[in-house]
Amino acid sequence: MHDDRWKEGDVVALKALGAPPLLVPLARGPIRLGHDGVIDLTSQIGSAPGEAVEWLGRSYRVVRPSLADLFSTLRRGAQIITPKDAVQLMFLAGVAPGNHVAEAGSGSGALTIALAHTVGAAGRVTSFDRRRDFLDAARENVTRAGFSDRVTFRERDVARDGIDLTDVSSIVLDLPEPWAVLESARAALVRGGYVATYTPTYNQLERTVQALRSLGYDEVRAVELLERGLHVGDGGTRPAFEMLGHTGFLASGRRLD
Repeated sequence: MHDDRWKEGDVVALKALGAPPLLVPLARGPIRLGHDGVIDLTSQIGSAPGEAVEWLGRSYRVVRPSLADLFSTLRRGAQIITPKDAVQLMFLAGVAPGNHVAEAGSGSGALTIALAHTVGAAGRVTSFDRRRDFLDAARENVTRAGFSDRVTFRERDVARDGIDLTDVSSIVLDLPEPWAVLESARAALVRGGYVATYTPTYNQLERTVQALRSLGYDEVRAVELLERGLHVGDGGTRPAFEMLGHTGFLASGRRLD
């Protein structure tokens, strides 16, 4: 049976009712928590998730961070891919536990975290970016999320130099020119593996899909997701006035010979 008890080094989420989560690496002794002070979670090591702790006069539950918790606590530099697009990209790319997945570029590490969360402890993510400052920001966020042992960061311009990997299960591209990477991506993928791309404009989408088709990718798709919340009241439920509209276009294809 899987041992779900906390181990030293685990990243925990402190969650109080109605408050955003606070991510903390579990260690012995006092830990600084933002600018508010310190907390000692030594007693939680070896305990089961869900126990209550008191901090600064408030009660928190010590729980495992969800993917939503990890996204909400990101330290942002580059614009991040939204959760609605990140989840769909992983679906289009066929990302699964135990996979070796490649992505380019790293940005602030939001998609990197989602990929590392999905591939699990037995999986691997290789994240490329041409900018060292983006790599540093993404690495910091991935480490805070507790996934540093699943992710390898590499400084490389894959649009110019290609993806120098083999037997990769899935490839996700968040680049201005994903079409420039699709040939080397095809060579890097296992047969049956998917590539998925994220681009903000119609022109980029058109060029990407044309390249997917010309390179012989199968199951070529292009989609856009729009998210509209609902205002739920007693007898007065209606759509929210505001919605999360266009953020990017998603495209995908599958390597089959």
